[in-house]
Amino acid sequence: MTPASREEASTLDDKDPLARYKAQFDLPEGVIYLDGNSLGPPPKTTLARIQSTGEVEWRGGLIKSWNDAGWIDLPKTCGAKIARLIGAREDEVIVADSVSVNIFKLAAALCAQAPGAIAYHTDEFPTDGYILQGLSNLTGAPLMRLAMDAGHDAINSDINVLVKSVVHYKTAAVADIAAWEQAAAQNQAAIIWDLSHAAGIIDIDMHAAGARYGVGCGYKFLNGGPGAPAFIYAERHAAATLNQPLSGWMGHAAPFDFAPDYAPAPAVERFACGTPPILSLSALDAALDMFADIDIAALEAKAKMLGDLFLARCSALGLESISPAPSQRRGGHVSVRFEHGYEVVQALIAHEVIGDFRQPDLMRFGFSPLFLGYRDVWDAASMLANILETEEWRTAKYSARSKVT
Repeated sequence: MTPASREEASTLDDKDPLARYKAQFDLPEGVIYLDGNSLGPPPKTTLARIQSTGEVEWRGGLIKSWNDAGWIDLPKTCGAKIARLIGAREDEVIVADSVSVNIFKLAAALCAQAPGAIAYHTDEFPTDGYILQGLSNLTGAPLMRLAMDAGHDAINSDINVLVKSVVHYKTAAVADIAAWEQAAAQNQAAIIWDLSHAAGIIDIDMHAAGARYGVGCGYKFLNGGPGAPAFIYAERHAAATLNQPLSGWMGHAAPFDFAPDYAPAPAVERFACGTPPILSLSALDAALDMFADIDIAALEAKAKMLGDLFLARCSALGLESISPAPSQRRGGHVSVRFEHGYEVVQALIAHEVIGDFRQPDLMRFGFSPLFLGYRDVWDAASMLANILETEEWRTAKYSARSKVT
């Protein structure tokens, strides 16, 4: 039930079993943070872990910490924790590099395995398309741009690799993974799923859906920190057939043998490349511990209710939503249109209600259920209503464009 008043929102907070997690985050007093879909806030244990990694493990242990503190295993340790969140086996996920680099590694390996076009939707997150454009230029593989509304019937025998988001970065529409995988299987195509806006917020079972490949980032709903390393998922048997194009020493079967020739590590481990970034990995590892006893389906359900509440308030303000309606499945964010959306978002930020803006006119708001409550969302919508009613957004300072929006 969507609350119709601030009092009803407070009652839902009082009954919310996930409310206890808010105290585990270190958020500034008075801030309503609706941008966890772009950068999750720091868990208190993560900040402590960063300090310990630097002051105890690095300063005190020095190089011994690669063994004594388990640094060398962190890519697999973090991967195993992420695997639980996406319906994969523990040995099918490894943390390494960035989403862009990981898309390249998987797509290039699949291109080398079989001929055919590489494809993406024209409204896909830009980096996904950019990487495929570069790969096409490098390999000569044909590049196909699918229409925004193209469904899984667009997969045909010409396509070898498709890169597609599980949750769309603007609309938050959720793809039917199983239906797309069935269409891909019928045409001997492979899909690389971008899980960046899905991991840690919606209930996913990659194995049950027949998905074999995926990538995702660690800094959004997983709360791993700015620039947190990304991850690769590759189904155990499928991964063993792929040749990793960036054959770095950490993807070698025996990196400390220092052999002159490359021999790939088993399964997904071969997709490691260079020396892992331990400070970032330690932060992500600590943040992932929070998910150990959380029901991901409950997370998704609460995120949906928070989004429904916000959309109801936006509808009353006459704002058009491009996100799925309350009757449909949706990721952890919503986007609404306003011609001067950038200015409105800046005015909201000035009042410590933090969202973000996406071209050309979209105000985007994320609803992480671990640190947001119903009253938070009610108050954020009330501030939005006030800014629109008073036209505060017309203040000149709010139109100054920053590099990051």
